[in-house]
Amino acid sequence: MFFMMGITDGRKELNYSQTEICSICGCYGRYQVFMTYTVLSLFFIPCFKWNRHYYVQTSCCNTLYELDREVGRRIERGENVRILAEHLQKLGSGRTGYTAYKRCLNCGYETTEDFVFCPKCGARF
Repeated sequence: MFFMMGITDGRKELNYSQTEICSICGCYGRYQVFMTYTVLSLFFIPCFKWNRHYYVQTSCCNTLYELDREVGRRIERGENVRILAEHLQKLGSGRTGYTAYKRCLNCGYETTEDFVFCPKCGARF
């Protein structure tokens, strides 16, 4: 007789929607909540989960926060919870995959550079 078992890490997206103004980039963004865990599987059936951590990632600039464990558990159970600033601990610096565009109001030229004046028409950004 032999047993097929394994220990793996998992990630589960939680069904949660809250729109906030991001304190990092200043844009409207949605909180995307997910949980990471370690699981023991027996014959490919997950049997026991431990080491649960809850995280929030903003949709605007991808800043990563660790969420308070109790608030994360309540969201996982499907309760209506509002995430506050004191529930979050910043982990990632954000702005990964985020590009700040500047648009000239005079000619409509868009750039990602940190210009003070528009390179196309010379107007101040």
